Amino acid sequence: MTKSVPVPAGYADWLVELKDRIHAAQQRATLAVNRELVLLYWQIGRDILGRQASQGWGAKVIERLAQDLRAAFPEMKGFSPRNLKYMRAFAEAWPDAEFVQGVLAQLPWYHQLALLDKLADAETRRWYASKAIEHNWSRNVLVMQIETGLRERSGTAVTNFAVCLPKPQSDLARESLKDPYRFDFLGLTEEAQEREIENALVKHVTKFLLELGAGFAFVGRQVLLDVGGDEFFIDLLFYHLKLRCYVVIELKGGKFKPEHLGQLGFYLTAVDRQVKNEHDNPTIGLLLCKSKNKIVAEYALGDKSQPMGIAEYKLLESLPPELQSSLPSIEEIEAELQQDWDEQQP
Repeated sequence: MTKSVPVPAGYADWLVELKDRIHAAQQRATLAVNRELVLLYWQIGRDILGRQASQGWGAKVIERLAQDLRAAFPEMKGFSPRNLKYMRAFAEAWPDAEFVQGVLAQLPWYHQLALLDKLADAETRRWYASKAIEHNWSRNVLVMQIETGLRERSGTAVTNFAVCLPKPQSDLARESLKDPYRFDFLGLTEEAQEREIENALVKHVTKFLLELGAGFAFVGRQVLLDVGGDEFFIDLLFYHLKLRCYVVIELKGGKFKPEHLGQLGFYLTAVDRQVKNEHDNPTIGLLLCKSKNKIVAEYALGDKSQPMGIAEYKLLESLPPELQSSLPSIEEIEAELQQDWDEQQP
């Protein structure tokens, strides 16, 4: 029977530190390999483009090239005709070698394919690429953000931040809000009531935080405020790590009405006086409603001295029976996804 070796003082802490260093080294190694692979693919794509332009190469040459590269490097994946065509498209979409080396090489290859497949113009691709790097998005999250139109929705909520908050906090706060918010992941239709939506958002809080965006931390739902012996309950309370302030979110099941801001303002005052500490910035309010008249919203915010924003939320729309019957089954979707996956394998 092996005797246990006595652990010297400080060993446990040193072991934790050592594990962290090993994990960090593994991550750096993975990133370095990915960077070299993306640069290699870009260079191959650039060479194909150049030779096609100067020598009139056709599609059959790519087929032959794929065959020869696979024979020369049987242990390497990624030299299928399909992937070689992606390399060519990659180099054509990003002709700036400096940008590829300095920025794009930070993203894995399948992120690059998502940018190519889902987006048509370079400016939009740049925006999503930079956000993916900044927030460390997985490929699935990147695709979801593209498909839900994150760029078009970011910073579009009606707010009074420009007059209620100092720069640069006002700019950061404005960019932190969207319009509309997409709650498709809840599986609820437009007929859902406020409390039903609230319950579903808490149940799916991870996806809710992803939709809210970077920086939001969940504090609680139906947060109790005792004001002069009377009880009030905030729908949802968050803390924004970048803005360093609390964010009160109130849900309204119908169209926006100016009187909604009175209740929201009351909650902001209560949180500022009872919850926030001296190092926190003023609390921000976000009113989420099913619909709004933008001009009415702007007028309603006109005389408010507390930072507030108004945005819509979107749920699943009910489908007519004839359209429901035309939708593919789960089995059909899975079969098609598997086929696409098989085709994309290098």
